[in-house]
Amino acid sequence: MSGNGVYQGCENRSRFSDLFTIVELMGEHTYLGGLELTVMLALLRLRDDAYGVPISQEIERQTGREVALGSVYAALERLQGKGLVSSYVGEPTAARGGKAKKYFRATREGLRELRETRSALINLWRGVRELQGEPS
Repeated sequence: MSGNGVYQGCENRSRFSDLFTIVELMGEHTYLGGLELTVMLALLRLRDDAYGVPISQEIERQTGREVALGSVYAALERLQGKGLVSSYVGEPTAARGGKAKKYFRATREGLRELRETRSALINLWRGVRELQGEPS
């Protein structure tokens, strides 16, 4: 680009506007990391009982892998920041010394993102002979 804002050597400046449109659209998609995906799936399985400890326990029960509670809460914060989960505070309980639990649920956007992630992973999985029991 020259100092006056004109692209040098480019006969069709509309290509650049198309490029910027593509980059803007790419920014609208939220990608889920492995732990975020796992947390979201456990949260959905738990329904109304989805808060940190049960989410961590559900992940271990379903995957056989232990996940630190702090990692679950960090993932929940990231998911909430992306608009994929929402939270609400329950009633304080005597068993928790008067503390209330913070519950989480998937948003409409979160459910959409999970469906898109599932579809993308299935597409990637298809045709990989090493993962389908076929000899390589």
